[in-house]
Amino acid sequence: MDAIRALKVPKRHPVSRWADENRILDSSVSSRPGRWKTATTPYLREIMDAFTDPEVEEIVVVKAAQTGGTEAVLNMIGSLVDEDPGPALSVMPNEDLRDVFAETRIKSMIRSCPSLAEKYDPKSSRTELRFRGMTLSAVEAGSAANLASRPCRYVFLDEVDKYPARAGKEADPVSLAKERTKTYPQNKKIVELSTPTFESGKIWEDYQLCETKLEYFVTCPHCGKAFVFSMRGLKWDGGTDEEIRRSAVYACEECGGLILDSQKNDLVRGGCWKPGTEGSRRRLGFRFSCFLSPDIRLGDIAAEYVLSQKSPERMQNFVNSWLGEPYREVEGSLTAELLLEKRQGPYPAGVVPPGTVLLTGGVDVQRNRFYWTVRAWLADMTSYNVCHGEAFSWAEITQAMNRPYLAVDGSTRLVNLCAIDSGDQTDEVYLYCLSNQEWAIPVKGSSQRGSGRFRVSRIDKAGLAGGLDLVLVNTVSYKDMIYARAASDEEFSAGWYLHKDCDPEYAEMVAAEEKVIRRVRGKLVSSWEPKRSGADNHYLDCEVYAAVAADLCGLRDIYAAAMAAKTPKGVEANA
Repeated sequence: MDAIRALKVPKRHPVSRWADENRILDSSVSSRPGRWKTATTPYLREIMDAFTDPEVEEIVVVKAAQTGGTEAVLNMIGSLVDEDPGPALSVMPNEDLRDVFAETRIKSMIRSCPSLAEKYDPKSSRTELRFRGMTLSAVEAGSAANLASRPCRYVFLDEVDKYPARAGKEADPVSLAKERTKTYPQNKKIVELSTPTFESGKIWEDYQLCETKLEYFVTCPHCGKAFVFSMRGLKWDGGTDEEIRRSAVYACEECGGLILDSQKNDLVRGGCWKPGTEGSRRRLGFRFSCFLSPDIRLGDIAAEYVLSQKSPERMQNFVNSWLGEPYREVEGSLTAELLLEKRQGPYPAGVVPPGTVLLTGGVDVQRNRFYWTVRAWLADMTSYNVCHGEAFSWAEITQAMNRPYLAVDGSTRLVNLCAIDSGDQTDEVYLYCLSNQEWAIPVKGSSQRGSGRFRVSRIDKAGLAGGLDLVLVNTVSYKDMIYARAASDEEFSAGWYLHKDCDPEYAEMVAAEEKVIRRVRGKLVSSWEPKRSGADNHYLDCEVYAAVAADLCGLRDIYAAAMAAKTPKGVEANA
């Protein structure tokens, strides 16, 4: 009989149902004592129920702070102890948090839940909680010995972005903990959750590995459009803390209809998880912000955001702990509005400014079109966009780069050199540049910092008689230069200008990226990245290539000669 009972597959309920039927919250650890109600935090339902989904092996949760993530983990633990016991591991960032979790949170749940209390061995140690049919080991992330000691079917990893980079001299704690599930290939469960820090943080990296990523959508009561709460929709009036809190509302981005704070929780209760990316359910990723919390008002979010503007540290905390997003520290940024307001020159499109010493072009090659620019350079390195546009054939590029451009004095100028992107349609670009060597040269961009702005490489391949020069471009360096000159009001800085009455599309593309600082393997690394997913930066790339062409034409030498001509005789010798 005992053997038959042992072979019987345990009856599993969804975790949310188990919690609703069994979990009692103690007033000593909860602001909402009494019976657990999943309906209070409905966004946790699918996260918890994924734990009992046979398709799901790993659950990765990127979350705002104080939104119920740990309670969801406790419900998972209670469910498995009661209905499907097996060796389990709980990993916390440090010893103090481990003890609080084990001694306070878990034991409080045991005391208030009869079905768990009867299975619990009161002789258990602080870090080895024994139940009928299983042991839950509670360890800190820095202990390599505890992380790698014995097999586990269930692993819970809480606040992983606060873990040390390595467990002693071993690998990172997350990898060590996951290794312990190898002997349970068919029925293991790994739950990983954290408030994020940077995009290089562990939780964000693992979230990106999830084939199916879900976000929580609510429905606008005015137009019926489903949306995810974000800071874009949060609106408020006034400047004092009280005014901000009182006036905060949410405006639907689709119809502009206003959603009051009193409506927010109802919208959340009627919401649902939808996949942004969809694939295998073996590893599920969830992400949500404090907007979903029943305890946080719209006014609280608005007031904290305004207060966070006072320091980068506070803003990082807001982004991480309130929005549940990795922080991107911006070192450099422009806006299209600033370019159009402060950087439009006095010369109309197609007109070459006086004093121009070089005219260069840049072409960004796309699958079905080209973007191009022509830029004028003065001897002091000040530059003006003469014109730009889209083309749909090589013939149009040839025309744009070989037409005479009218100067202010009535003369005409031709483009001295045009740099053409070879990252797409590479062979076509090579052949085109080979046929037009007098004025065209292929370039290839790289975001890796090197020893200089560019280097020239020789291409020798079939079909390129005599070979061809290829310019490898340090795009980071050129973008640094463009943004510095475009943003600067200093007299000593060479200006970077648009033509008069420039179109907003061009300005938006030039300002499409920002310089972001993040920590990678303990070091701060900066890179230029799109401000938003899918933002077009084609004209920015064109301007980078036009700047490369100017350097290839000897702009630095022209500048040095101009400066030398301005320097009084004897100054250099006396310096």
